[in-house]
Amino acid sequence: MPEQSETRFLADRMLGTLTRYLRFMGYDTVSANGFGEGSADEDTCLLSLATREHRILLTRDHELARRGGDRAVLVVAGDVLAQVRQLADLGLIEQRLPMSRCSLCNTLLRVASEDEIASARYAPHNRDGYNFFWCDRCRKLYWNGSHGRRLQERIASRLSS
Repeated sequence: MPEQSETRFLADRMLGTLTRYLRFMGYDTVSANGFGEGSADEDTCLLSLATREHRILLTRDHELARRGGDRAVLVVAGDVLAQVRQLADLGLIEQRLPMSRCSLCNTLLRVASEDEIASARYAPHNRDGYNFFWCDRCRKLYWNGSHGRRLQERIASRLSS
Protein backbone atom coordinates (compact mmCIF):
# COMPACT_ATOMS: atom_id res chain seq x y z
CA MET A 1 0.00 0.00 0.00
CA PRO A 2 1.38 3.47 -0.81
CA GLU A 3 2.87 5.58 1.92
CA GLN A 4 1.25 8.86 2.95
CA SER A 5 4.32 10.86 1.89
CA GLU A 6 4.38 9.38 -1.62
CA THR A 7 3.99 11.75 -4.55
CA ARG A 8 0.45 11.97 -5.89
CA PHE A 9 -0.44 13.25 -9.35
CA LEU A 10 -3.16 15.12 -11.21
CA ALA A 11 -2.97 14.72 -14.99
CA ASP A 12 -4.55 17.01 -17.56
CA ARG A 13 -6.80 15.73 -20.34
CA MET A 14 -3.89 15.22 -22.74
CA LEU A 15 -2.22 12.57 -20.56
CA GLY A 16 -4.72 9.70 -20.39
CA THR A 17 -2.23 6.97 -21.29
CA LEU A 18 0.36 8.29 -18.83
CA THR A 19 -2.37 8.30 -16.18
CA ARG A 20 -3.02 4.58 -16.74
CA TYR A 21 0.71 3.78 -16.63
CA LEU A 22 1.15 5.67 -13.36
CA ARG A 23 -1.81 3.83 -11.86
CA PHE A 24 -0.36 0.48 -12.96
CA MET A 25 2.86 1.61 -11.27
CA GLY A 26 0.88 2.17 -8.07
CA TYR A 27 0.81 5.96 -8.07
CA ASP A 28 -2.33 7.78 -6.93
CA THR A 29 -3.16 9.63 -10.14
CA VAL A 30 -6.33 11.61 -10.74
CA SER A 31 -7.17 12.47 -14.34
CA ALA A 32 -9.01 15.55 -15.57
CA ASN A 33 -10.68 13.13 -18.00
CA GLY A 34 -12.64 11.82 -15.00
CA PHE A 35 -14.26 15.21 -14.49
CA GLY A 36 -17.19 16.51 -16.48
CA GLU A 37 -16.77 18.20 -19.82
CA GLY A 38 -14.00 20.81 -19.84
CA SER A 39 -14.82 24.41 -19.06
CA ALA A 40 -13.18 27.79 -19.56
CA ASP A 41 -11.88 27.80 -15.98
CA GLU A 42 -10.70 24.18 -15.94
CA ASP A 43 -7.02 25.18 -15.67
CA THR A 44 -7.76 27.23 -12.56
CA CYS A 45 -9.72 24.33 -11.10
CA LEU A 46 -6.84 21.91 -11.80
CA LEU A 47 -4.35 24.24 -10.14
CA SER A 48 -6.61 24.61 -7.12
CA LEU A 49 -7.15 20.85 -6.83
CA ALA A 50 -3.42 20.14 -7.12
CA THR A 51 -2.71 22.58 -4.30
CA ARG A 52 -5.59 21.44 -2.09
CA GLU A 53 -4.78 17.72 -2.45
CA HIS A 54 -0.98 18.11 -2.49
CA ARG A 55 -0.66 16.67 -5.99
CA ILE A 56 1.84 17.35 -8.74
CA LEU A 57 0.00 18.61 -11.81
CA LEU A 58 1.19 16.89 -14.99
CA THR A 59 0.42 18.79 -18.16
CA ARG A 60 1.38 19.19 -21.81
CA ASP A 61 0.17 22.81 -21.70
CA HIS A 62 3.08 25.27 -21.39
CA GLU A 63 0.94 28.07 -19.92
CA LEU A 64 -0.69 25.78 -17.35
CA ALA A 65 2.74 24.46 -16.31
CA ARG A 66 4.01 28.03 -15.95
CA ARG A 67 1.02 28.97 -13.80
CA GLY A 68 1.50 25.86 -11.66
CA GLY A 69 5.10 26.74 -10.79
CA ASP A 70 6.72 24.12 -8.57
CA ARG A 71 3.39 22.22 -8.28
CA ALA A 72 3.40 21.43 -12.02
CA VAL A 73 5.50 19.47 -14.49
CA LEU A 74 5.46 20.20 -18.20
CA VAL A 75 5.45 16.77 -19.85
CA VAL A 76 7.40 17.31 -23.06
CA ALA A 77 7.36 13.93 -24.81
CA GLY A 78 4.47 12.52 -26.80
CA ASP A 79 5.47 8.87 -26.24
CA VAL A 80 4.20 7.46 -22.95
CA LEU A 81 7.43 5.62 -22.14
CA ALA A 82 9.41 8.82 -22.69
CA GLN A 83 6.94 10.55 -20.37
CA VAL A 84 7.53 7.87 -17.72
CA ARG A 85 11.28 8.34 -18.19
CA GLN A 86 10.93 12.12 -17.73
CA LEU A 87 9.12 11.66 -14.41
CA ALA A 88 11.72 9.11 -13.26
CA ASP A 89 14.57 11.44 -14.26
CA LEU A 90 12.93 14.16 -12.15
CA GLY A 91 12.89 11.75 -9.19
CA LEU A 92 9.09 11.70 -9.01
CA ILE A 93 8.58 7.98 -9.68
CA GLU A 94 10.41 4.69 -9.36
CA GLN A 95 10.34 1.57 -11.48
CA ARG A 96 7.70 -0.77 -10.08
CA LEU A 97 4.46 -2.48 -11.04
CA PRO A 98 2.66 -3.52 -7.84
CA MET A 99 -0.84 -3.90 -9.34
CA SER A 100 -2.25 -1.88 -6.46
CA ARG A 101 -4.55 0.59 -8.31
CA CYS A 102 -7.29 0.25 -10.88
CA SER A 103 -6.05 1.66 -14.18
CA LEU A 104 -9.56 2.95 -14.94
CA CYS A 105 -10.66 4.68 -11.73
CA ASN A 106 -7.56 4.91 -9.47
CA THR A 107 -9.21 2.89 -6.66
CA LEU A 108 -6.91 0.75 -4.53
CA LEU A 109 -7.23 -2.90 -5.53
CA ARG A 110 -7.68 -5.77 -3.11
CA VAL A 111 -7.03 -9.48 -3.42
CA ALA A 112 -9.83 -11.04 -5.48
CA SER A 113 -12.08 -13.74 -4.08
CA GLU A 114 -12.58 -17.06 -5.86
CA ASP A 115 -16.13 -15.98 -6.79
CA GLU A 116 -14.85 -12.74 -8.35
CA ILE A 117 -12.22 -14.61 -10.35
CA ALA A 118 -14.79 -17.15 -11.54
CA SER A 119 -17.24 -14.39 -12.51
CA ALA A 120 -14.76 -12.71 -14.87
CA ARG A 121 -15.16 -14.46 -18.21
CA TYR A 122 -11.83 -12.98 -19.36
CA ALA A 123 -9.83 -14.59 -16.51
CA PRO A 124 -7.32 -17.26 -17.56
CA HIS A 125 -8.53 -20.84 -17.18
CA ASN A 126 -5.20 -21.97 -15.78
CA ARG A 127 -4.76 -19.83 -12.66
CA ASP A 128 -1.51 -21.40 -11.45
CA GLY A 129 1.14 -18.84 -10.59
CA TYR A 130 -1.15 -15.80 -10.90
CA ASN A 131 -2.14 -13.30 -8.25
CA PHE A 132 -5.59 -11.81 -8.80
CA PHE A 133 -6.79 -8.37 -7.71
CA TRP A 134 -10.24 -6.78 -7.77
CA CYS A 135 -11.53 -3.24 -8.15
CA ASP A 136 -14.66 -2.83 -6.04
CA ARG A 137 -15.69 0.31 -7.92
CA CYS A 138 -15.29 -0.91 -11.53
CA ARG A 139 -15.83 -4.58 -10.68
CA LYS A 140 -12.79 -5.39 -12.81
CA LEU A 141 -10.33 -8.25 -12.32
CA TYR A 142 -6.58 -7.77 -12.68
CA TRP A 143 -3.79 -10.34 -12.57
CA ASN A 144 -0.05 -10.54 -13.11
CA GLY A 145 -0.19 -12.16 -16.56
CA SER A 146 1.80 -11.66 -19.75
CA HIS A 147 0.40 -8.15 -20.34
CA GLY A 148 1.71 -7.01 -16.95
CA ARG A 149 5.09 -8.67 -17.56
CA ARG A 150 5.42 -6.96 -20.96
CA LEU A 151 4.46 -3.62 -19.43
CA GLN A 152 7.03 -4.09 -16.66
CA GLU A 153 9.70 -4.99 -19.25
CA ARG A 154 8.89 -1.89 -21.33
CA ILE A 155 9.08 0.36 -18.26
CA ALA A 156 12.29 -1.30 -17.03
CA SER A 157 14.01 -1.00 -20.42
CA ARG A 158 13.09 2.68 -20.69
CA LEU A 159 14.10 3.59 -17.14
CA SER A 160 17.40 1.71 -17.22
CA SER A 161 18.61 3.13 -20.54
